[in-house]
Parts: sequence; structure tokens; C-alpha cells
Amino acid sequence: MATYAIGDVQGCFTALQRLLEVIGFTPSRDRLWLVGDLVNRGPQSLEVLRFVRSLPPDSVEVVLGNHDLYLLMRAAGYPKRARDDTLDAVLAAPDRDELLDWLRARPLLVVDEALGYAMAHAGVSPVWSLAQAAARAREVEGKLQGERGWLLRLKGDRPSRWRDDLSGMDRLRYIVNAFTRMRFVSLRQGALELEAKGPPERAPKGTVPWFRWPRRVPLGLQVVFGHWSALGFFAGDGVLGIDTGCVYGGLLTAVRLEDAAVFSVRGP
Repeated sequence: MATYAIGDVQGCFTALQRLLEVIGFTPSRDRLWLVGDLVNRGPQSLEVLRFVRSLPPDSVEVVLGNHDLYLLMRAAGYPKRARDDTLDAVLAAPDRDELLDWLRARPLLVVDEALGYAMAHAGVSPVWSLAQAAARAREVEGKLQGERGWLLRLKGDRPSRWRDDLSGMDRLRYIVNAFTRMRFVSLRQGALELEAKGPPERAPKGTVPWFRWPRRVPLGLQVVFGHWSALGFFAGDGVLGIDTGCVYGGLLTAVRLEDAAVFSVRGP
């Protein structure tokens, strides 16, 4: 059995199928780890959702990305539509409710201690231990299974700094932003800096990539993440970044986690 971690698909269904052909993925034998952002910006979000949902549950792990959550926000009635939104086909599909219910049940964090990896879309807040991160993820995952009005109030960059006594929407928003939007954090406090999207060498003054924060809590596992196309493929500092910009005409990348072998196809 092999486990293949695959970067942000973002509606690039054709590229995903080509990549699965390259790696010889067999659902009865192999596992996929998909780092989130299955949908949006690319042309075939509906096809991606239908395909991934159709796979045997024990052959695929998916974590939620910020674009996946944006889809759930739109479905809940969020009034502001992004300029690069390509989600109309999903929202108009006859099976939309089944697809959205399936997506809503995806986690924010996957941990496989035997394999030696954890997976989150943007990463794990450097101020959390693995146990703390898992507990925080479960808070949001439980909320996604209940009423959905809170999704309409999710968007925002504050609070940027974690405190154990955060509550309500402040607590939910920080957790979601850390798992799905984080790139840089402040050197002084480890606070999220969510506006910058460039590569590490263009880090805003006084910030570092989240995985290079000097006081980052050791997790004991390597973190697989996507979300950061300007970073591209990155292996080091206890992390594996695999968003290689498929939807922008870059690559869709898979890494076989057992031996770190890398496979790529051109998108979209």
C-alpha cells in the first residue's frame, strides 16, 4: 500500500486524472491524502467533488481548505461573491446537497502517527502542540455539523493571536484561519499575518513563514500542507509543502509519503 499526498486541485479535474494515471493509483491498494481546496478557480469543481466523493472512504483523506469553506459559505447564503468564483455548477447541481453534506464532514486536520505525518490545508499554528491542534480542529468540525449561520460571519482576519480564552466567533475564526489561510506569522508573538501571499523571501517585515517561527511547538510529525503556491514545492523544517500552482498553469504534485518520491503533471 502507498499513500500519495496531492496538492491543491482547485477544480482541475483533468490534471487530477492524469496524475492518478501517472502514479498508478489503485483505490483497493493505495490511499490519497488531498490537502484541501478541491474546488474553485478551476473549471471542473463539480467533477472533482463527484469523483473524490465516489472513492472508497478508506482510500482517501481530505482536509478542508479555504476555498472549500468558501463554497460552504456560499451555500449557506454568504452574499459576497469572489471575482474568481467558479462554483455555480456545484451550487446548481441536482446532487449538490449530497456533495455539500460530504464536504461539510471533512476534517481540518488528519494525523497518522504510524506514517509520521499530519495534514492540514495551510499548516498547524506554531503555538499549538499536536494534541491542542487536534482538539481545536474538532471544535470546528463539530460546528460544521450543526447550524450554519455562523459561516456567514466567518470571514475576517481577527483575532490574529491565539489565546486559550477566546470564545464564540473569535475562537472559530482563529482556528479556521490557522488551518486554512496561514502563511506568515509575526516573529514576536506568532500572530497570523494573513494579507501577504508572496514567497518567503518577500516576507513582510517582522514576520516569518509559520513553520520557521523560532518558538514553534514541536509536533513530532512532518506536516503536509498546500495553500501557498508562491512557496511551491518545499521539503524541510519539518514540513512538506505541495501546492505547486496547478490552477495557474503550474504543476499538480503528488508525493508518495512512504519514500518521498515526487510525481507531477502540468495543469489545469
